[in-house]
Amino acid sequence: MKSVRACLLSVAGLELTLFEKQVLKKANPLGVTLFKRNIQSLKQVKALTQSIKEVIGRENVLIATDQEGGRVCRFESNETSFLAQRAIGSMAPDQAAEAAKLQAYLMSDLLLKAGVNVNFAPCLDVLTPETAPVLKSRCFSDNEQTVADLGEIFIKTYLQKGILPCMKHLPGHGRTTADPHLRLPVMTANTQALQKDFYPFRKLADLCPMGMTAHIVVSAVDETAPATQSAKVIRKIIREDIGFHGFLVSDALEMKALSGRLGEKTQKALSAGCDAVCYCLGEEAGLAEMAAETPFLTDEAAQRFLSMCSVFKRTPVETPQGALAAYQKLVALAPVMSDDYDAVEVLHQLKKV
Repeated sequence: MKSVRACLLSVAGLELTLFEKQVLKKANPLGVTLFKRNIQSLKQVKALTQSIKEVIGRENVLIATDQEGGRVCRFESNETSFLAQRAIGSMAPDQAAEAAKLQAYLMSDLLLKAGVNVNFAPCLDVLTPETAPVLKSRCFSDNEQTVADLGEIFIKTYLQKGILPCMKHLPGHGRTTADPHLRLPVMTANTQALQKDFYPFRKLADLCPMGMTAHIVVSAVDETAPATQSAKVIRKIIREDIGFHGFLVSDALEMKALSGRLGEKTQKALSAGCDAVCYCLGEEAGLAEMAAETPFLTDEAAQRFLSMCSVFKRTPVETPQGALAAYQKLVALAPVMSDDYDAVEVLHQLKKV
């Protein structure tokens, strides 16, 4: 296999520009992450994903997105709305388990039709009273066992459908009050208290083939470097304590929690122990910088990559008959979750120099 560059890139619009085609072909990245700006219709996005795969030219090109439910839904269904993770976690246990399974089935079907094979979900962050608005609706619960149980349902169902899940945000983001899109959050709890945060990730470490790091300082382990760029956090907490040995990818590099040029951020993350990084703004300058300065996967990372891609060779299980109607009934029973996070304004702030 041709050497694969250790990054997931992004593109600007509804179809590839000539510049984007040239960069993707030359760079041979892991793949591309899609956002709302890339999605107009099912026909259009299928053409886009097919074009990306053809330009990069590998069988195992990753086409990723963030399809959690609630506010974080890149793909919308014409038939139903998808519940936020917090709404699911607030239901009675039996109803929550059924809603999780049915939602994972229905979202997987939608992603597969669009040509998407990776979902950056579920969030396994444990809710706390101080959890920042960016995450509140995206946490299943303040109970770590509930988070693990519902996360397991989503992960198993995605795998059964041939979708590669990615649990996030390692080693746990729930105690932070700042939004990493805008500034660097610092978590001051000691390692004993943090065992609650680590618990869902530890329980599912052997099940989920892919994980995403958090741009947070875990001061009990490393007082200065965010987890994404901290060899101490990745080695001691993520790899050893939590026991996750799957493919580790960074959260979006353009977040202002990280400082420096994209190339510098990339080198720090990979040197610390991330297998790959994500660039999500889709701007030409960033795309060119990532293609020029991101190295290829290490031998160890390449083995993890090939191992997790075995998910794509599975024959997807059929979604149960009547799944949509059953899910819609559960949606009607779910609590209404308020979410006042202004994602549009945050994106505007991100693009400011």
